[in-house]
Amino acid sequence: MVKYQNGFSNIELETILEPYNSWWKTPQFETKIFKRPIFYKVYKDLFTLKQIISLTGPRRVGKTTLLKQIIKDLIHVDHIEPARIVYFSFDDPLMVETYIREKFFDNLIRWADTKLKDKTVYFFLDEIQRFEKWELYLKKYYDLGFPCRFLISGFASSPIFKKSRESLLGRIKDYHLLPFSFKEFVYFNKSDNKELLDFVNAATDFGYKLQRGTLIDWQKIGPLPLEVSPPNFSELNNLLDKYFIEGGFPEAWEFPDIVKKQEYLFDNQIQKVIFEDLVIATEFRKPENIKRFYLSLIEQPGQEINLEKASEKIGVSRVMLEKYLPLLEMTDLVKSIPKFSRRPLKFRRGSVKCYLVDLALRNAILKLGNKLLEDNTMLGFYAENLVFNALRNFEGIIELSFYKEKNRDIDFIVSLGGKRYLPVEVKYREEIDDVASIKHFIEKYNQKFGIVVTKNFIQNKEENKLLFIPLSVFLLFF
Repeated sequence: MVKYQNGFSNIELETILEPYNSWWKTPQFETKIFKRPIFYKVYKDLFTLKQIISLTGPRRVGKTTLLKQIIKDLIHVDHIEPARIVYFSFDDPLMVETYIREKFFDNLIRWADTKLKDKTVYFFLDEIQRFEKWELYLKKYYDLGFPCRFLISGFASSPIFKKSRESLLGRIKDYHLLPFSFKEFVYFNKSDNKELLDFVNAATDFGYKLQRGTLIDWQKIGPLPLEVSPPNFSELNNLLDKYFIEGGFPEAWEFPDIVKKQEYLFDNQIQKVIFEDLVIATEFRKPENIKRFYLSLIEQPGQEINLEKASEKIGVSRVMLEKYLPLLEMTDLVKSIPKFSRRPLKFRRGSVKCYLVDLALRNAILKLGNKLLEDNTMLGFYAENLVFNALRNFEGIIELSFYKEKNRDIDFIVSLGGKRYLPVEVKYREEIDDVASIKHFIEKYNQKFGIVVTKNFIQNKEENKLLFIPLSVFLLFF
């Protein structure tokens, strides 16, 4: 490690940066080939928006990969001079040294300004939440109008990071990167199957129209994406089974066996998030308690949470559990939804259901492999969890909730404003028995239609207000 006596000069700063910026010497460098759909949105914004662009999300979902892919296209597609692209990761060991850290950002801008004069510099700053008061530096140079673009990434579970982003309101646009969706999983695994991907694209187009056209009858939106060949439908369902087990963390897919994959996920997504990130961010003295609460939530995805019973079961006070739940949500380990009310802003204490951001984490903790696919009851819960993750991306959604009234239950109600509600029921089984609850909701609230997510294609012409769609097709809508 280079030692600095009185700060560091421009040459020394360049020495720190060089290992991270191999394209300064040779424009050719390796990145992952597959680009997630969010890549194209971020890349466009880099040229069309003045704002700082922020990538947040849980650990190991591909934020750094996305930054490197953007850098590569800047050089090879838009022919930006490599010297004008500066990448740095703030988890560099040198950042623990106060005499380096305290003037690092100002020196970085000064160095770029001196070296590149008035040319626009593209700064890619990774793990920026590790740099204290980073938002003040970004605000300073953004407001001063320096010829630079900032694209930053950070682990969003830190409340300090969240507060910092809020202080940049109006100056920053945030993209929240989550594990791969099922649709991305299909794209990734079947990039060479044109026929299958043509169907995926058709389903995506229908899903877009469906989300935009929820004011009208689904039958008037356009042709249903049902023209899929038996081999392609079988392929989608095989991929869905694989996705049930492997989930959406791409780095875990690279391990040769299920044991290694699960060890990796448990260490990086459970142990480090709860025992490192939350402890640092919240100064918890007993992280094992929040871990026990989390383990109780994964027993059955989609369960309704009774904090009193949970408190008795795990031996932690209800008051503490009420603090733990939003913290777990902040880490992207779980998400909760409230009970349906026509007044969506009304506080509904105690009536929530919890879902997992990625089911592979449950598999990793409980050491579940392909045997899971034989458990039809649990697969029903898994299917419901995947529908939840998909519906969170519904265009124009105001709130996602569950419906419970006397003996009537509906898994999800998508609230879209203006008294528009879309009920969605998940029935991932061979036979569909009862759809009375969703039909009752449609009639009671005068809605155009509802969706029943099934396992296979259902031909039921009598139910003209219900759209029956297999899970492996429904997940392609989003």
